[in-house]
Amino acid sequence: MQWNRAIREIALQHVPHIGDRARLFALANLAGADALITAWDSKKHYFFWRPVTAIRNGELDGNPDTAGDSEWQSLVNNPNYPDYTSGANNITGAMSRTLALFFGTDQMTFQLTSLAPLAVKKTRTYTRFSAAAQQCVNARVYLGIHFRFADSAARKQGEKVAEFVHDHFLLPVVN
Repeated sequence: MQWNRAIREIALQHVPHIGDRARLFALANLAGADALITAWDSKKHYFFWRPVTAIRNGELDGNPDTAGDSEWQSLVNNPNYPDYTSGANNITGAMSRTLALFFGTDQMTFQLTSLAPLAVKKTRTYTRFSAAAQQCVNARVYLGIHFRFADSAARKQGEKVAEFVHDHFLLPVVN
């Protein structure tokens, strides 16, 4: 997973003790897994259509000011499950917030590398964890697979899950 590769590099550079590295990985993956659970719970509960369906069927939304565009296509194929909330943004929100909480700052230079074969730019450098999370929101909208509100809500969901995990689980030992 992209975030685990990034965390491995960050940990090697900034976390000297292996036990602290293990704790960072455990916190991030616990938060990520729980955030994905919240995403799927939301998808099941709200069962909200994706942009491709909404745009193609605009005349069916009950708003007389919208019209459908049966030819519209997103840049990538849409998953065949509901839009709200975004799983990618849930996990990104959880991972990026876990890192900020673990280090006590949102500011850190790090890289994320994509293994996607069609990615134009494979590695991106960030100076804030939140900047990577915001770019994930934008990317999912630009790809045409989510509405912005589904991405923004998912990012907040993931961040809240990370805060709960950070405050309640795997607390550091105080001597």
